[in-house]
Amino acid sequence: MDFTAGHFPVDLVLLGLIAAFLVVRLRGILGKQTGLQRPTGGQTVPNIGGRKAGGPVIDGRVEAAAASERPLPDPTGPVGLKLARIRERDRGFDAAGFVRGAEAAFRKIVQAFAEGDRTTLRSNLTETAYNAFDAAITSREQAGETQRAEIRNILHADIVDASLNERGGLWLAAIDVKFVSDQVSLVIGRDGQPVSGADATTELADLWTFERLLDAAGSAAGPNWRLANARSA
Repeated sequence: MDFTAGHFPVDLVLLGLIAAFLVVRLRGILGKQTGLQRPTGGQTVPNIGGRKAGGPVIDGRVEAAAASERPLPDPTGPVGLKLARIRERDRGFDAAGFVRGAEAAFRKIVQAFAEGDRTTLRSNLTETAYNAFDAAITSREQAGETQRAEIRNILHADIVDASLNERGGLWLAAIDVKFVSDQVSLVIGRDGQPVSGADATTELADLWTFERLLDAAGSAAGPNWRLANARSA
């Protein structure tokens, strides 16, 4: 089942933010630079990539193969209470497992966008988000540009907001995750010369919104968690 952003008005906010995101991505920068740029020939940056593409990324449950544990919102704080509402509706939801899955999704989607892998994007994005990504890839292809993207390290993956809203008898859960990562992002033009970005490791910040539909019984009414919105943090 297709679904789009729940806590963002689709026609006013989501599309505008995705459009802004695409302008940035078409220029080869995934996220907002935090001011730290690391030359590739200098400081060593851990490379923890290499996850295989294909298949569901996030199921909201504890996974056997896990990344390092990330701090979670205070259960008694505003975000923690919102996550508790999601857990009440979806008894299998686990915040730590969700974050691990979100990290995997971040790596997969960044790489898929750079490679123009529409199959992977379609299975991990909402319909609205996919259409925007697809349009950006098409524009890049028509310009004869190619993109190189390599995530060297994910420094932070923090849940910063969440919501649960009723939609036509179903429930739409949405979770915002802020990623801070070390990336190499470079766009090469038709002539083989760099168009934007740099062959250097740069610290970037992104804010991604993942969504999932639940039925009245708390079971998934649609695909697993999918990316619905992406913008610079």
